Amino acid sequence: MIYEFTPRGTCSRKMIVEYEGDKIISLKVIGGCSGNLQGIAAMVKGMSFSEVISRLEGIKCGYKDTSCPDQLARGLKEMELTIK
Repeated sequence: MIYEFTPRGTCSRKMIVEYEGDKIISLKVIGGCSGNLQGIAAMVKGMSFSEVISRLEGIKCGYKDTSCPDQLARGLKEMELTIK
């Protein structure tokens, strides 16, 4: 299955999560810091939603109240509510 969402307050414009059950198969991020987001996508592959959320939630980017990793965590929380 695929779930897409739009991050808020970050440079990234869209996050596309491919998942099966509660595991992430792949993550693609449009916009943002390409190298960092490719690294995050590689690291979260195979992880459960809850593990990603617990590791990334609350991370800030500079002076912003959020970041791309935090937006991924928020998007996964939203996704969990939608698919259940």
